[in-house]
Amino acid sequence: MAAGHGTDLGPTYAAAGHAPMPDSVLHAATPPATARLVLLHGWGADADDLMPLGAALSAQLPAAIDCLGLPAPNPHPGGMGRQWYGLFPADWQAVTPAVAQLQQRLEALEQTPIPLSRTVLIGFSQGGAMAVHAGCNLPLAGVIGCSAYGHPSWTPPQVRPPVLLLHGLNDDVVPPEASVNLQTQLKQGSSTDCDLINFPGGHAIPQQAEQAMVQTLKAWLD
Repeated sequence: MAAGHGTDLGPTYAAAGHAPMPDSVLHAATPPATARLVLLHGWGADADDLMPLGAALSAQLPAAIDCLGLPAPNPHPGGMGRQWYGLFPADWQAVTPAVAQLQQRLEALEQTPIPLSRTVLIGFSQGGAMAVHAGCNLPLAGVIGCSAYGHPSWTPPQVRPPVLLLHGLNDDVVPPEASVNLQTQLKQGSSTDCDLINFPGGHAIPQQAEQAMVQTLKAWLD
């Protein structure tokens, strides 16, 4: 479930003089950033996959933005790429430890000059499911899930960051109904925004979705 990108735009986070984050990829802003986008790839992709998206988004924002791509912890069974947990068949029992590990990695970013309150978590497909699940437990500026889905038996917290969901109406990998159900879950018992934007297209992040993200990011990071 990759987004169709794959360009290395920077050094590892540790090599860039920030907190150690093995195998991560950083696109550092000049001048020094005042906000951060953390990008979570889909099943079978890697940390580079969403970096072109991050660069495209940051170029359209008024603030200086760092883009950090995090790799999933486990190798993909096909021999290339990574996975946050097993799919086909889905290893739902592995979700809880995977989310806990991701939260620890994100919480470690609080020690860098950019706080979590100035950090937006963006995920695609399996990475979108991870972004929403883990991100809703943290004091982030916001969470964006592209072609995301909700994990079984997950109950979102009432106090959470704002969430934007984006989904192609012709997605044949993760049905668009998955984001509808996820929005319903996120709205139950919470007054915090959770917007859903559908667009023509399949399992990808088209230009229309990018523009919706830019507008939302401007509001969250203003």
